[in-house]
Amino acid sequence: MATVVEARAQAGYSLARDEGEAFWLLGMLQTVKVGRADADGRFGMLEIVVPEGLGSPWHVHPEEDEWFYVLDGKLTFWVGDTKFELTSGDFAFGPKGVPHTFYGSAPATRALVGFSPMQFEGFMRTVGQPAPERVLPPHHDGPPPNVAKLAPIAERNGFIILGPPGPPPGQPRGEA
Repeated sequence: MATVVEARAQAGYSLARDEGEAFWLLGMLQTVKVGRADADGRFGMLEIVVPEGLGSPWHVHPEEDEWFYVLDGKLTFWVGDTKFELTSGDFAFGPKGVPHTFYGSAPATRALVGFSPMQFEGFMRTVGQPAPERVLPPHHDGPPPNVAKLAPIAERNGFIILGPPGPPPGQPRGEA
């Protein structure tokens, strides 16, 4: 008999807005909508809630494309030296091999993040904490992540951390 995950990969499935395994990671709420096992690793999708001013470390995925679709709020997304200010309904693509980062530019920005193939999930499960409720983690305004500690975990999960959260080196947060 097939497991629930195997059945999902073979027959499809749906999740309601408040369904999916949720994690607190780097001050954000991240909910798995399509996990690695759900689509045989071909792709994955998370729903994220990002507080204003927080986001990912500057990083690159050698073998994984990443995309963002903003549902509510505003997200600043850097791909290389190009800055995109995304609002509800906007989309951005970060191809594999190109350094990128993102951060919330409005309170509690909600977005979908896709990966192809899905490698990031291992990092989220290792570093993140299961979220007991679907709210931003307490103390999400704490110190920035220790990228030196996160780097080896990231590399084991398909991406390389290049620096702290925020725009690329030499670019101020508020300008392109």
